[in-house]
Amino acid sequence: MQNRRDFLSALGVIAAGTILSSPLKAAIASSGKKLQVVLVGTGDRGNDFWGKRLVANYSDILEFTALVDINPGRVKYAAGYIGVGKKCGLYTSFEVMLEHHQPDLVIVATTDATHHEYIIKALKNGIDVITEKPITTDEDKMQAILDAEQRYKRKVIVGFNLRWSPYALKVKELLSQNIIGDIVSVDFSWMLNTSHGASYFRRWHGQREHSGTLLVHKSTHHFDLLNWWLESEPEEVYARGDLEFYGRNPKKKGVNCRSCNEKDSCKFYWDITDGGRDAFHQKLYVDNEKYDGYIRDNCLFRPEINIYDKMNLSIKYANNVYANYMLTTYSPWEGWRIAFNGKKGRLEAFVNVPYLGSEKLSQEELHDIEMSQDGKGKEKVEPIIIHKLWDKEQEIINVHYDISGHGGGDARLQDRIFIHPERTDPLKQSAGIREGAMSALIGIAARNSIESGRAVRIGSLTDLQPRAKSL
Repeated sequence: MQNRRDFLSALGVIAAGTILSSPLKAAIASSGKKLQVVLVGTGDRGNDFWGKRLVANYSDILEFTALVDINPGRVKYAAGYIGVGKKCGLYTSFEVMLEHHQPDLVIVATTDATHHEYIIKALKNGIDVITEKPITTDEDKMQAILDAEQRYKRKVIVGFNLRWSPYALKVKELLSQNIIGDIVSVDFSWMLNTSHGASYFRRWHGQREHSGTLLVHKSTHHFDLLNWWLESEPEEVYARGDLEFYGRNPKKKGVNCRSCNEKDSCKFYWDITDGGRDAFHQKLYVDNEKYDGYIRDNCLFRPEINIYDKMNLSIKYANNVYANYMLTTYSPWEGWRIAFNGKKGRLEAFVNVPYLGSEKLSQEELHDIEMSQDGKGKEKVEPIIIHKLWDKEQEIINVHYDISGHGGGDARLQDRIFIHPERTDPLKQSAGIREGAMSALIGIAARNSIESGRAVRIGSLTDLQPRAKSL
């Protein structure tokens, strides 16, 4: 029987598309011990999705032996919020943690620009890794991660939850059936609203040295979907981007919302100290600002913002599909639309477009449900439209799914990793290091293209060369 560490090494192979013969529970039972897990980064995503949710749903097969965060107050609060127990070690140094623990798995949920540090250190110490997307923020860090995985023979799994949403999966199933013939082009638009979209500019994400811009942090999700749906890898990217809505505004004097003199007039005012629904943010961030100076309710118009708030890409795939992508960060509503043009017809899909549905929830309520991890979501029905060439009428396929936990993707991703890794993966939903790299490299290439004014070839960024057909 496999031991736990060998099992997770095999699990990394699953992420690349092969099949594992032994389930995780059998591996745990054979060792007589639970999977030993360390979480690095105890912000929003670490606390809820990779922390509290794992304790609530998988405590029979895993346990947190340590939490790591550079902020001592934040990691202490996270221990209670996640519910890790008194035996779990709390550290502000990853290196010090390794002196006391040898976990089976490290989960990385730190700021994007530091992912590579913890991924590489874990691999070097013989530990497999699950990392939040994006895997990293520039081509040099990407190459370092690729080299480390090869050198130390451990595996990296990337947490692409949107692949596991029933709606995205239905799009994949239909395209895999060649229902519109060979795909020739794609038009993909993603809209962030003035609540969720604005939040990126309040946080560390608004500075490219931390996030790599939203082309890397946010759009990596979307590029991964494109790569997966098209079953191909990107070859060349040309992009445009600008910052013209958020960012530097000399008229704004506040450091953050709490100290601003425009509380009564600014439509973006957010009271992080109001208790209620934001009590979590106050306890996690405001109460611990004294340790590292990180401010969670920064002004959206501060001069430090140096990312783009509108972005447009032209992507050429190795199989000669052309894709156009647009990200808007200050839309009245949040959702996305995509159209695939094939040689036999056209497939259109869309999520949360308010005038195409009967949704009565506010944008804030809708976002809260989508981000929730308590399993108490809201069922929704969204159509997928297929129109064949020369057919007078289109076919409408209605997809029913629960919108909580990123459209049902969160629970399915974690169940795959921790409960059902032995199951076959015919539609290649699991994502490993290559998938993580190819999605992030589109954003990295786009940023380089905006800065240089020239198209950027994906193959020029790292040793990875695009494949016309993803394996």
